[in-house]
Amino acid sequence: MTTMKISVAIPALALVFLAVSCKQDYTPKPRGYFRIEFPEKKYSALESDCPFVFDYPQYGTLEKAVGFPAANCWYNIVFPAYKAKIHLTYKPINNNLAQYIEDIHSIAYKHVIKADDITENTIIDPLNHVYGIVYGISGNTASSINFFVTDSSNHFLSGALYFASVPNADSLKPCLLFFGDDVIHLVKSVKWKL
Repeated sequence: MTTMKISVAIPALALVFLAVSCKQDYTPKPRGYFRIEFPEKKYSALESDCPFVFDYPQYGTLEKAVGFPAANCWYNIVFPAYKAKIHLTYKPINNNLAQYIEDIHSIAYKHVIKADDITENTIIDPLNHVYGIVYGISGNTASSINFFVTDSSNHFLSGALYFASVPNADSLKPCLLFFGDDVIHLVKSVKWKL
């Protein structure tokens, strides 16, 4: 008789545990991302023989772009810890300003397939003769910021912010906001050498 009581008690006890454990709702944790530490914002002025100056972040490495025929005033500002780069291209204007502007506009709007939204912020600084547009591209796109500035007669400087990673707007958002501020600072600090 003792064996029968034990064999009946074990399944009954298992059913009680099963019933109690099934009453709790299971909620899976959302996927998380690593916390990203950013440096303090500090800027230095570009020292070069190019026909422009601008401020760039001290926590970035300024490199001359190589391998292009007209690259003597092309730069990359590299942020290795964040796998980010700001590409900068300078071109002198020779009755081709409209073509340069259209090229940058086309590059920005090539992202429309993957972009959630594209905003255009106009830059107008008549005191320093700096005019341009900053394109903010939201969504899972290769570049989230494209821009150009010009004096409308001699100089044209364009650029884009890129990350060497698979585009994921959610995980890149803190970096996009941080480096986006640096791009805006750079654009607003541009001055042409006369």
